[in-house]
Amino acid sequence: MARLVALLRGINLGSRRRIAMADLRELITDLGYSDVRTVLASGNVIFTGPKAKAREKLERAIEERFEMPVDVVVKTMAEIEAILAADPYGDAIDNPTRYFVVFLDRAPDRAKLEALEAEDFEPDSFRTGGRELYVWCPEGMQNSKLMKALGKPGLAGTATVRNWATVNKLLD
Repeated sequence: MARLVALLRGINLGSRRRIAMADLRELITDLGYSDVRTVLASGNVIFTGPKAKAREKLERAIEERFEMPVDVVVKTMAEIEAILAADPYGDAIDNPTRYFVVFLDRAPDRAKLEALEAEDFEPDSFRTGGRELYVWCPEGMQNSKLMKALGKPGLAGTATVRNWATVNKLLD
């Protein structure tokens, strides 16, 4: 059995699309997973079980229980460790809350990625990993043209963003 991390997209960001973390833990336990815990209230769940079909199982169960579709990206804890170890910016980052990982459900579309790489998003920048993007937004993400461009459909099937501090908390 693997230690897994489920990253739910777009929940608990405002007054809509609310899921209590206690309810989410209960749901995942009811699905047969063990050692379930949540990290923060932004839809980060760590649990133990098989990775095969975990994403599909979680998305279906969340929609049934909470009556809303929620995209999920599932990573193993080993994949999270590798993402942190591969940090392409290293010591150049001085604020982990403005440094982001965009988790993708699959490798990004090469043509769309190349088009983004050709654009100037200064002062923001990004680097590509396997199925993730590392994004530095020194002025924050709220008004970032880069983050808006990365959020457009088509780069991958599902994308969800966590800041560097949160990604590190997943290992604690």
